[in-house]
Amino acid sequence: MMMLSGHSAGFSLLAAVGAGMLAGLVTGILHTAMGIPAILAGILTQLGLYSVNLRIMGGRANQSIGVDQYELLVSLRWVKDVPFYQNPIFVVGIFVLLLIAVLYWFFGTELGCSIRATGCNANMSRAQGINTDISKILGLVISNGIVAFSSGLFAQYQGFADINAGRGAIVIGLAAVIIGQVVFGKIRGNFAFKLLSVVFGSIIYYLVLQVVLKMGLDSNDLKLLAAVVVAVFLAIPYLKGKYFAKPVKRGGASNA
Repeated sequence: MMMLSGHSAGFSLLAAVGAGMLAGLVTGILHTAMGIPAILAGILTQLGLYSVNLRIMGGRANQSIGVDQYELLVSLRWVKDVPFYQNPIFVVGIFVLLLIAVLYWFFGTELGCSIRATGCNANMSRAQGINTDISKILGLVISNGIVAFSSGLFAQYQGFADINAGRGAIVIGLAAVIIGQVVFGKIRGNFAFKLLSVVFGSIIYYLVLQVVLKMGLDSNDLKLLAAVVVAVFLAIPYLKGKYFAKPVKRGGASNA
């Protein structure tokens, strides 16, 4: 809507990030200050944002931001027959690398490490004097800001903003994280590689969907297929640990 009001694509994208961070702040307050479970707090925020977004968009379910009328950062029209620096794959790749670099730096700071520690073990973090409520809120603010950033790029890419575009995004995000952990989890690397594995996981997720669709699956079954793909990758670590784990040798009796 800011682009429709005459603002640039870059400034509008920053405003979207700010709005997303504000939504994360609301979710964090609902969770930490009011004791609402994290998932339910997110659902409540999303439910309220539907009406807020509808009001912002002037009561319309979608708004056009075509590349013929606005100077966009990425566009579906620029996939072919454009200089490489305008190709959306190249532009998004640059954004991803910059984002990973910033996150890698931030999570190496004292504040970032406290957020990571809270995510790993909140009780131990609390015992070390970390304010886990603040860490949770900051984590939600940052993550929602990143989601808003990607959503803004996606709206520019497809040429319109749709109020229902976020449906199913949690499944895609979960799939990216799980697939990245399953496929690249045993590769020893630093924290930057762990962040990059999420990107690889999202690419693998969409590749699997496209391959199955090319095999003739009805596109109406796409949501079912997505659920199956996520379920399979969620089950792989459990099944590997249960049926393919190496037995532990016990030599206590023989060494006694």
